[in-house]
Amino acid sequence: MGDGKAMWRVLLAGTAFCGVSTAVQAQDAEPTAPGAVQVEEIVVTARRREESLQDVPISVTAFSGDALDQQGAPDITALQRSTPNLTMQVSRGTNSTLTAFIRGIGQQDPLWGFEPGVGLYVDDVYVARPQGAVLDIFDIERIEVLRGPQGTLYGRNTIGGAVKYVTKRLGHDVSGKIRGEYGRFNEYNLVASVAVPVSDAISVGGAFAWYNRDGYGRNYFTGADTNNKDVIAGRLSVELAPSDDVFVRLAADRTEDRSNANHGHREIREPNSGTPVLAGKYDTFAGVGDRNKVVTQGISLTGEWQVSDAVRLKSITAYRDGYTEGAGIDFDGTPQPFLDIVAAGKVYQDHQFSQELQALIEAGRVQGVVGVYYLDSTAQGAFDTILGRGLVPEAILVPRPSAATALTQLTSGSVDTKSFAIFGDVNFDLSDRLKLSVGARWTRDRKEGEVFKANYLGTIGSPLVKPYVPVLPPPFNVPQILTDYREARTFNEFTPRVSLTYKASDDVNIYAAYGRGFKSGGFDMRGDATATPSTRDGYDSEIVDSYEVGLKGDFLDGQLRLNTAFFYTDYQGQQVTTQVPKVTPPPGVVSFVDNVGSSRIYGLELEAAAVLSRNFSANVSFGYINAKFNEFLVYDLATGKTVDVADLRRFQNTPKFTGSISVNWQGDFAGGRIAVQPSLSMRSDVHLFEVPIPSIDQDGFELVDLSVTWTSDDDHWRFGVHGRNLFDVRYRTGGYNFPSNQFGQSVIGFYGPPRTVRFSAEYRF
Repeated sequence: MGDGKAMWRVLLAGTAFCGVSTAVQAQDAEPTAPGAVQVEEIVVTARRREESLQDVPISVTAFSGDALDQQGAPDITALQRSTPNLTMQVSRGTNSTLTAFIRGIGQQDPLWGFEPGVGLYVDDVYVARPQGAVLDIFDIERIEVLRGPQGTLYGRNTIGGAVKYVTKRLGHDVSGKIRGEYGRFNEYNLVASVAVPVSDAISVGGAFAWYNRDGYGRNYFTGADTNNKDVIAGRLSVELAPSDDVFVRLAADRTEDRSNANHGHREIREPNSGTPVLAGKYDTFAGVGDRNKVVTQGISLTGEWQVSDAVRLKSITAYRDGYTEGAGIDFDGTPQPFLDIVAAGKVYQDHQFSQELQALIEAGRVQGVVGVYYLDSTAQGAFDTILGRGLVPEAILVPRPSAATALTQLTSGSVDTKSFAIFGDVNFDLSDRLKLSVGARWTRDRKEGEVFKANYLGTIGSPLVKPYVPVLPPPFNVPQILTDYREARTFNEFTPRVSLTYKASDDVNIYAAYGRGFKSGGFDMRGDATATPSTRDGYDSEIVDSYEVGLKGDFLDGQLRLNTAFFYTDYQGQQVTTQVPKVTPPPGVVSFVDNVGSSRIYGLELEAAAVLSRNFSANVSFGYINAKFNEFLVYDLATGKTVDVADLRRFQNTPKFTGSISVNWQGDFAGGRIAVQPSLSMRSDVHLFEVPIPSIDQDGFELVDLSVTWTSDDDHWRFGVHGRNLFDVRYRTGGYNFPSNQFGQSVIGFYGPPRTVRFSAEYRF
């Protein structure tokens, strides 16, 4: 890490000096007395009802839309820079698929049918699909990051935590904004929104975003850009509020991403092709092609009715669907098809319907929510894996030397999921200072999986995916069926949560909490039943039991906010995806999704927010994780036995240390307010897979950002310049590792954005 070690020492010293803790972005607030300044009060809905962040016995980081705007945050992956123990970045081989881990728990594999360990919610609608989930930040009110299992109120697949993307309500006044941006790599963006009241009871509104950017690199085989951006997104909504007791919102959104496929950077030389290792970390020689398209869209209907002073009813009905189509991923990074993933048409498709009913209770010393939830979803897809030279005997290939390979492996399937849950969480004020919160959720998931996998010897492509090019005559191109089944499984789980909060003073809360979360099992869409016959039985659920103690406090008359949390997690049945080359007949790439065993995770999260004057504020965050496998069981293809390799495995996407320091200086200037916000974020070494791989694992690194904005006194105009990764650090966010001669020594790395600078001009009305 070099100088990075010194930076870590600075961060740790600053953290220790502040005595910091977990939770929020601070901003200047309106003074409560002449000359007084305080850290801004933040209202969140982490427990499905509006509460002060300081009163919630959960580790939460909340970002307002205005704060993210001033920081120049381009999308939700920016949250990882200033949120402790969070990994949130673009998945390997994509431009818009999300990889999210909180406290060491998540899901890296974005294949259809697999489900994340961190739940993503847009206006309380669960987004089951990671494709298209790298949400651009526009027209939002706030984003909340909830750390730790949220199995009671948010249900399945929130065992690591949940991220809530909350858009703005339209209100009853005409309002809007338009923003134009231009930056490095010929980046030009346009964002606009408007809200118009049609009558005293009805408002309509919409938001539009158009993002364009040339690539960070180039495909030297096809001439196309790599890591470019071409996205159009929009949202329309109608709000009905005939009285203070009734609110109805109908909202629709669509995002279309036509950015080129991202094949990654080849990390080591391929000895047989002559393709060099390129100096540019965003460059490639990939031969698969570049066309790519990801579409996500949905519609939701939210209704609220204040039945009485004590009870409010809420309904959330939603439908979402999406698809991905494109060239696929070139694993080997060469023009030759040593190891290529090829897709024609819609490689991923999914749709989901959900219905949630809630009753929110505010009755004196009792507050809470009870409800029911239903989800019906389907995910499906198909792709060809074109495998490397040498899998077909050379004697067969000699008559056709132009064929670089003559083996295609088709993978296809679908998963239907029906989920039903009953939940409740109730808070009891035992006294003026002591509060007890008790919650529970019962969930029933039924999954039906269908998987078909086959080898096509003597062909490039398969009859299902196409193009289908038989290279060799029969009988060589007769398919060898590896997997063909349709099975169903049901998963039931009870996930309780209990917390006790003691108000040590008017401004200090101390809490202790226990919570359970689970992620349901399923079926491996890549499963090879000839190599692992048990794949048709599927895999079991993951279970997490988490224990947490924390402190949330405001000090120095509200000028300093200190929050801290210590947690311990017992993690059972981790679902780990492993892919290994198999050259013995029938050859191919064998996938396993195993419940590998158990582990324990403990750590702490600290954040401090200080407003030292009207013109100066600062934030410090720090996260520490110690994660260790107690048992890690793997199936040995060679021996056919299961062995425990816990001592040889590491947690992926889980740096031991994360941290950030930022300051915000503001001053009056030219009829407005100028804000200067430098920031430093740091992450320690990270493994990209459970097996340590020195060729693609990422050393610790630091990123420096700087934003300068000017806002007019009437709040109509804002101009800004935003620099990110100013020292142009190269760091991997993902990779593939198939270091075999049979697969062209396919070791590929995917890199985070280089230095970018963007200018913006915005008008609000």
